[in-house]
This record gives sequence, structure tokens and C-alpha cells, in this order.
Amino acid sequence: MALVASVSAKWAGFKAFIARAVALSTPYFSSEDKWKARGMLAAIIALNLALVYMAVVFNDWNRLFYDSLQDKDAAVFWEQLGRFTYLAFGFIVIAVYKFYLTQLLEMRWRAWMTDHYLHKWMSHQAFYRLELARFTPQAHAHGANPDNPDQRIQEDINQFTSYTISLSMGLLNAVVTLASFVGILWTLSGGFAFTLAGQEYNIPGFMVWMAVLYSMVGSVITHYIGRKQIPLNFEQQRVEADFRHHMVRAREYSESIAFDRGEQVVREQMAQRFSRVLANNLALIKAQKGLIWFTSFFGQAAVVFPFVVAAPRFFSGAIQLGQLTQISGAFGQVQGSLSWFVDTYSSLASWRATTDRLTSFEESFKDLALVKTAQAAPKTIANTDALDTAPLRIALPDGTTLLEHTRLHAQPGDRILLQGPSGSGKSTLFRTLAGIWPFADGAVTLPADSMFLPQRAYFPNGTLRDALAYPSHATQYPDTALQQALRDALLPHLADSLDMVDAWSQKLSGGEQQRLAIARVLLKQPQWLFADEATSALDEAAEAALYQRLCTLVTEKGGALVSIAHRPGVAAFHNQRWVLEPRAEATATPAAGAQAEALFILSVKPA
Repeated sequence: MALVASVSAKWAGFKAFIARAVALSTPYFSSEDKWKARGMLAAIIALNLALVYMAVVFNDWNRLFYDSLQDKDAAVFWEQLGRFTYLAFGFIVIAVYKFYLTQLLEMRWRAWMTDHYLHKWMSHQAFYRLELARFTPQAHAHGANPDNPDQRIQEDINQFTSYTISLSMGLLNAVVTLASFVGILWTLSGGFAFTLAGQEYNIPGFMVWMAVLYSMVGSVITHYIGRKQIPLNFEQQRVEADFRHHMVRAREYSESIAFDRGEQVVREQMAQRFSRVLANNLALIKAQKGLIWFTSFFGQAAVVFPFVVAAPRFFSGAIQLGQLTQISGAFGQVQGSLSWFVDTYSSLASWRATTDRLTSFEESFKDLALVKTAQAAPKTIANTDALDTAPLRIALPDGTTLLEHTRLHAQPGDRILLQGPSGSGKSTLFRTLAGIWPFADGAVTLPADSMFLPQRAYFPNGTLRDALAYPSHATQYPDTALQQALRDALLPHLADSLDMVDAWSQKLSGGEQQRLAIARVLLKQPQWLFADEATSALDEAAEAALYQRLCTLVTEKGGALVSIAHRPGVAAFHNQRWVLEPRAEATATPAAGAQAEALFILSVKPA
């Protein structure tokens, strides 16, 4: 019973995997590119069938050619040699176009899937929410913990499309080849007569049954030896991506690492990650070595096996040399078709691992709702001049409540300074107001013309004009406006460098990056501005000058300014304070059955 249950569970798991693989494969062939995709797929199938037909023709050619050698018939020999030239030419043409169309379909399919997943990843802040969700208890409970989405989009999609087409076409080729050659082998092999316990028996199509038995035994042994490769391939892709990601981070933070003289520590961390790559790779190599031992023996034995079985009929004169080679060729085709699983097991293991990674990535988008502790506070853009919130409850990803029952109101002309100890949730409150924090309840009404200015802004690599205009297109602004924004943000030395291409996050100092972010604000001129430590890297004189310009901007636009800052000099530009203060009696982990209390309370005070 236990064996039956185990087989049933494995079969159910296999069916579920096939369903997931089909769900990944079919959307492209129903997309806006479906007719080109289906046309190329049909052409590839036709070319594969043509190659099988050519194999049948070559099998018959072998019989005629080798019989002419045995019979020393020069006329037939030269005739068949001439026939071979155009058969070979036809085979080459079919093979070339099969390769070309297969690669073209793989490329177009990969392009579509990449665009599909980039759209999913970058829509509705999914890229941000997935990163937050990775560290929640619910994420681990539900398995919604997608590592290295960049690797899944860049590498896994490429491997999935390549393996799916090559394996499916290989399986089709094997099935059609089997159907084409099994009749030939059945006819050529004849029957096998033997006597057992005084009774005579005859097995028709003996070579066919031997090919089936040979392949079945080989497939079972192959799966038993090679099944370890599936989880090892999955893990190999993960550790390779982790190692590459750590090197990218080292490049991104190269200056900080150099200042800290931290290259030795970073190198050791890289070495640790690479050791995991090597350890898993070694385990994978050992698993592949064991499989290659068997498949090499299996393949070599298959070369001589039909000769051994058919030799008695040849030496008895029942068949000629041409028929013997034809039997060997037909047996090889039938056995090769039945042994498709054996021959492609390593590729199947890699495909299974890649498919599992993509399906888990796909499911992670659906599971976002499961890893949230609550629905995200909606950002309501309305034709209003004020900021208002319904009672807000803001929590951390682990469920700890930071704030609850919080009502906020700000109106044009307000200059609000948000203060509180580190870790009190100041930046998290800004995230909630912006509508991107998924661990919050409540509602936010925010003026439409609002802009958030983080402590560390994002600057795309490329021209300075693109970095300044982000996320808008630089073509929306004349050069005079771009240059004036740079000058107003105390970056006059960059005003003539709009077309310079560089990695601005590494090129500019911390203070210059903050001034460039402020130049972006001065260029876009929002009505409401939320600044999170936006001048922390500036000297006091530059900070005062730029804050004055920001205040003038929002005043002229009829809006308001809300800032997070610690320096006393910044407080002078504000007329009101929102202060986050620790709740003395609050506990991060309440007793069993008790209601969790917020760790902080927010109070409104004059500046």
C-alpha cells in the first residue's frame, strides 16, 4: 500500500508539474504574436518530420548500397552513390532551416516572455513589494520567497524557451521515428523460435521487443541514477545568481567599500558565496558523472546489440549484409526513439529546475496578497488642496505595529517637520502617504501635484539630462530649463554637461547627488513636496539656500512642504511639527491573546 501511495503521489506531482509547464508555454502562442509563432512552430514540426523521412530513405539506401558491395555490382554502387549526393544535399538544407527557424522562434518567444515578466515585475510596485514580502513570516510559510528576479527574467526565461522547444521537438522526432521504423524493424527482424519444456514457441518481431525491453530497463536505471540532478540544478541557478548579485553590489558601493578599507571582508563574503557555487557544482558534477557512466555504457552496447542478435540469421544465410545493416539501422532508430528519456535526462533535469523557478516566480505575483499583513493604504489622488488621512495603522513586515489610529491633516501654507527617534517609522509614514507601503490600513487623500524626495534618489545610467528629468522623458524639457534647474540647485559646473553619459550614482558625491535630486524638484515644480532627509549630505549654508528655494517654490505653487530632518537649521523653515514619540507601555511582542499596541504615537506641535 505504501508503494502504491508513493507512486500515486509522484504521479500527481508529475501531472501538476506538466500543468504548470503548459501554463507557462501556451500564453505566447495565444498572444498578439500568435500567428507568427504558430507558423514558425508548424514549419519546425514539418522540418522535423522531413528529417525523419530522410532517415527512412537513408535506411533503405543503406540496404541497396551495402548489397551492391556484397554482390560486387559496380553499376548499382555508382548509381546509389549518385543518389546519395542529392539525398545528402536535401538533408543539409532541411537541417539548416530547422536550426534557423528554431533559433528564431526561441528568440521571439524569449523576447515576449521577457517583456511579459518585466511588465508584471515593474507594475504596481511589484518589484518593491516582492522584496518586502521576502522577509515576512507569511512569505516563508507560503513559499513566496522569490530570489533574484533579475536572474529569473534574464537567464531562466532563455533556458526555458530553449529547452522547451528542443525537448518537445526531440520528443516529437522520437515518436515519429518510432512510428516510421517499428514496422520496418518488425518486418526485417522476423520471428524468434525456441523450444521450452518440449513446446515450440515463436516470437514475431523479436528485435522490436528486444528494443522495447532494452530501452525500458535503461530508462528506469537512468531515472534512478540521475534524479538528484533536478534539485541540484535548481540550487545551482540560485547560488550562481547570489554570487553575481553580490559582485554587482560591490561595484555599486565601491566608494563606500574603499573608504572603509572593507575590500578584504567583501572578498571573503564573495569567497563564501562562490564556495557554495563550487560545492553545489561539485555535487552536480558527481551526479552527472554517475549518469554518464551508465548512459555511455548503454549507448555503446546499443551499437553492437542488434548485430549480436541478428548475427545467427546472417551467418546462416537467411539475410544478406545489406539487410543486416538495415536491421541494425532500424533497431538503432527504434531503440533511440524509445531511449529519448535516457539520452535527454540531463537536459530534462535542467528544464525541470528552470520551469520550477519560473512557475514559482509567476506564483509569487499571485501570492502577494498572502504575504501582506493587510491591504495597502490606498493613495487617493483628488482635486483637493489638502492632505488628509483616515485612521491609519502602520506596521512592519513582521507584523509589529508602529502607529495606529493616526489622523493627519495638512493644508496649503503648512511647513511641517516630521521628527522622532531612529526606527520610529518616519520614512515608513512617508511610504504610506505615497501609497507604496503594503503593511498599512487606512486611507490617504493626497493632492495630485505631489512629489516625494528620498534621502538617496535613483539616477539611471546614461546622459545627465535623462538622470535629471527621470522619471519623465528629457525631451519634455528645453535645455534652458534643465540648465537653470542645475544652477538653482548649486550645480552650475554641470549645466553644460547635459549630454555627458556616466553612472551618476558613482560619479557624483553624496552631496552632489542630493543637489541633483533637488534640481529635479526645481525642474518639475510640484505643488506639494515630501522631503526625507533630502539635504543630510549638504553643508549648512547650501542646505539653507536650497531649503529656502524649496519653500519659495511650494509657496508660489500654493502648496505645502513636509520634511524629515534632524538638523536645527532645517527647523527654522517649518511652522509645525509632527513628533513620533515612543509609547512607554507598548510591547513589540504581546502576550498570548492580547492585542498588540503601537510602539509609537504621533503628536502635533508648533515649530
